[in-house]
Amino acid sequence: MTEAQGVLGRRRAARLGLATLLAAGCAPSGPPPLDRAEATALLDRRATALRERDPAAWRATSTGGTGQDSLWARLAAVPLAGWAYQVTEVEAGPATATVEAILRYRLRGEDPAPATARRLLGLVRHEGRWRVRSEQAAPGTAQLLWDQGTVRARRGSWGLVLGTGSAGALREFARLAERAVPVADDAWGGDWPRRVVVLVPGSLAGTAALLGGEPDGYRGVAAVTTGSPEPGTPADRIVVNPEAYRELDARGKQFVLTHETVHVATRNVTGPATPLWLSEGFADRAAHRAAPRPLATAAPALTAAVARGEVPRALPDGAAFAFDGDSGALDRAYEGGWLACRLIADRWGEERLRAFYRAAGTRGVDAAFREVLGITRAEFTAAWRAYLRERLG
Repeated sequence: MTEAQGVLGRRRAARLGLATLLAAGCAPSGPPPLDRAEATALLDRRATALRERDPAAWRATSTGGTGQDSLWARLAAVPLAGWAYQVTEVEAGPATATVEAILRYRLRGEDPAPATARRLLGLVRHEGRWRVRSEQAAPGTAQLLWDQGTVRARRGSWGLVLGTGSAGALREFARLAERAVPVADDAWGGDWPRRVVVLVPGSLAGTAALLGGEPDGYRGVAAVTTGSPEPGTPADRIVVNPEAYRELDARGKQFVLTHETVHVATRNVTGPATPLWLSEGFADRAAHRAAPRPLATAAPALTAAVARGEVPRALPDGAAFAFDGDSGALDRAYEGGWLACRLIADRWGEERLRAFYRAAGTRGVDAAFREVLGITRAEFTAAWRAYLRERLG
């Protein structure tokens, strides 16, 4: 082999080696993959564009533009006071990347502190720059309402209704909330915002997704209140199940939203020590007082039990309020809690009932019986059983 042949051979081998690298997708040079700093900078620009409603800045960070299928359009009616991401994990290839982040957002006029949600964002390298292609709930976490479609909003002195359905549906819930807030305030009278945030998804599946559960767990449940009693946390959300709501008459619809609004009012003093018979009974009592009915009509399950001689032997425990059990037992639990609260108000007065509620949440129900009512749990239970026989028998 001559020297010239050797040189040519080496060049040919080099060309073959480069071709092999390119065929394997391993080009010797190119843009580096997305790192955490670059992902953070991109999501900061995205959040600023959304907060400031700057469509040009949004288009510069997104492949979705400002079309009807984009997050931009779905959030157009939502009154946002804050929106920011904290990147927690980045997995990147040459042209695509996945970013996990914590989203912190606030609803203007409603949230004293940011609500948080774990998000999964899909990114793509587009025209030499990284852009967001998709955003959704991180695996195993609850959706946000705008994950389910374009959100409508209706605001009033009573708070905010957000929904993915028709404007008419939102008007109906706005009317219900407007009536519920004064009733809850009259029942509680304590320190609370005197406003509610109502979320109205389009289906039972949507309700379950907002609550991070399965649809069967909420079938037949018209509404659920979520929130934390800790100070400086976001406002509670009343999450509606529209399919269950459609089965209610006008009185039932108002009763449910008033009941849930009372939970919002009492949230700051409701804790792990508060028994469910007290929290649910107090909320039911306020709703019943706003639309009174004869006791036998309002408490049919307990009335039938008393008629059979089956007066409950104890106040309902937490297990009695499970929605996956006997519906008759669930009805008796709610009715029993309501009538226990009614007994306290009848015998000791409204203010003592509120004081009992506060004491139970902070010092426990046995201490509340002793300190506020001056009796023991056993004495109260005996009085409650006699009250049921007297009023329902």
